[in-house]
Amino acid sequence: MSKHNQREFENDFIRMVRVNEKIIYKVCSFYVSENFPMEDLYQETVSNLWKAFPKFRNESSHSTWIYKIALNTCISGMRKENKHYQKVSLSFSEDIAFEPDSMEEDIRELYRLIYQLKTLERAIILLWLEEKSYSEIAEITGLSLSNVATKLKRIKEKLKTMSNQ
Repeated sequence: MSKHNQREFENDFIRMVRVNEKIIYKVCSFYVSENFPMEDLYQETVSNLWKAFPKFRNESSHSTWIYKIALNTCISGMRKENKHYQKVSLSFSEDIAFEPDSMEEDIRELYRLIYQLKTLERAIILLWLEEKSYSEIAEITGLSLSNVATKLKRIKEKLKTMSNQ
């Protein structure tokens, strides 16, 4: 690759990351813990995006592809450590992903409950809250469409039960 093409390639990558930065922060925020601070998760995600960028074939949108890489990075990082993680405060950062101080109490409670879900459940509900279609959720998570529908129904029921306790 020529220097000009390399520079163009790098600029395309940087532009894509900047445009989708909130997605990366939002996904990482759901997996922050003492062992996985935001900075580490973000850096690892961007590193994995960079490694995978040459293979991106535009078969999905950049945002769908970024969700998939970010979720896989966060989930695999948690599996490697194989430890139990504590709940995380929602006020991890200024207003990058969401603004906890301006959230209604029921929204804060929903996020508190989401943090108690299993890793894959968190990923699925995060994508659903981001208004991703079932087919997009299936593509990002690698689950079948029917499995996404089933899991999402169970997650909603689980959250409802947890909120009534």
